[in-house]
Order: sequence, then C-alpha cells, then structure tokens
Amino acid sequence: MLNIAGYRFVDLHDRDELREPFMKKCTSLGLKGTILLSPNGINFFLAGSEGSIDAFIQYLESDKRFSGIPVKFSHTDYQPFRRMLVKRKNEIISLGIPEIKPSESTGPYIKPTEFKQLMDNRQEILVLDTRNSYETRVGSFEGSIELGISTFREFPEAIESIPEEFKSKTVVMYCTGGIRCEKASAVMMNAGFTDVKQLEGGILGYFEECGGSHWDGDCFVFDQRVAVDTNLLETEIEMCFKCREPLSPDEQKSEYYVIGEHCPYCFQIRNDAL
Repeated sequence: MLNIAGYRFVDLHDRDELREPFMKKCTSLGLKGTILLSPNGINFFLAGSEGSIDAFIQYLESDKRFSGIPVKFSHTDYQPFRRMLVKRKNEIISLGIPEIKPSESTGPYIKPTEFKQLMDNRQEILVLDTRNSYETRVGSFEGSIELGISTFREFPEAIESIPEEFKSKTVVMYCTGGIRCEKASAVMMNAGFTDVKQLEGGILGYFEECGGSHWDGDCFVFDQRVAVDTNLLETEIEMCFKCREPLSPDEQKSEYYVIGEHCPYCFQIRNDAL
C-alpha cells in the first residue's frame, strides 16, 4: 500500500465546490484517507495502490493551483485509513489568527542536509519543536526546545517563554511534515524573531534525506501506524483507544494499561479528578 501526504497554502475561493469532485475521484480510485479543504489551502493524507495514487496525483496536477505540490511517500502492508473523507475547514491547520497567511508571508526553508550540517558542526542555533507534547514524547531532535503544548493553537502564547536573547539568533523549527511550521514561522517573525527558518519537508523529509542522524526516538504520525522510525517503517508504538495517547512498548506492559479502558495517562487523569 502506497501512502502519500502533501499540502499547499493557496487561496481557494471555490472550496465548497471542490469537495464533491475530490470525493468522487478518490472513491472511484479506491483511495482512503483525508483531504482537508479551506479557503487558504489543501492538506491530504491518502493511501491506496500505486496506480490509484498515480492517478490521483495526475488529477491534482490538472489544477494549476495544486501543480507541483511536494508529496511524501511511504509504504505499509495494510490500509492505514478506515475510510475516505473530504472535509471543509476554516483552516487546514488550526491557529485561530486570521491575519497569519502563509501564502503571503512565511519563514524561509532550510534543506535537511543543510540542517544536518549545522547540527554536525554544533552551530549555535535554536532548534524548536512546534508539535504537541504527545508527539514530542515519541521522539525529537537532540537538544531541541519543546513547548509542552497540547494543541497548535497554544503555540503563539507558548513562544513567549523563549528568552528575549534568542530573538536575534538563528531559529530552525520543525514539525512532522512542515505544514505547522509554515504558520509558526510567520507567528515568530511577527513576535520579533529575526532569523526564522523552517525545516523543508519536516521530520519525514529529513528522514528521507538524512536518516536518523541527530534524532532520538521515533516520529508520531496521524494514521493507524501511530509512529514510524527513521527508515519510515511502522514501529511497535500503539495508541490508547480511550485518550489517544501514544504508548511505548514498555508503557503497553504497564498494569495501568487495559486495552479499550485506560492507559497510564488517562488512568492518572481519572484518578486526579476523583
């Protein structure tokens, strides 16, 4: 099974009219996954046969607004999505700040190989993880700053904790595939950070080009695989069906993990509430 993911920030005045044609095309090709459509862009995660994926990409390319979208590929032995969804959203990545428009202004990209070289040479940079705390627990770049946020909407407030002196330093930010950094970089520039770069292709793009150098752990992904390793292969990490937290193999052995009922995380939350 071939898996693809991609996004683009672009004005879509006809968002509502796009939903049915996308749904019809994907259904006819036997694809499963999710396409998000908003007035400011498209974001998709799909899986199917190689022929069906090729046909979808050709369909995507037929609209010049979607032509040349960078697409990430990976393989699984099974279909990682349960159904096909095409959703209309206000934002393809929710931040809640309408004036932030990545299609108009965003931080420059840094290629994975360039970022690796900075890390190899131990350059004085701020490496910033823009992901949620449950993702950073699974894995992160060595020495990166984690903001401890539970949703991306908390990002603007969370960066207020970064010391003032870092506003003049080089900041390299990263997320899973790059989409959150498009908005996060604009937020940081608005907050006064003067040299903000975003890792091109995100963590998955880095794995493709640089392997696991300077990375510790696995990478959380938003499908039934839960997490992939630096070779983009599914790992043994599972997700709690109750609270949706990722669980390491050791956490799956915990006495507090009962499939479908609770895990060490939601068991603790439940006890704290009593």
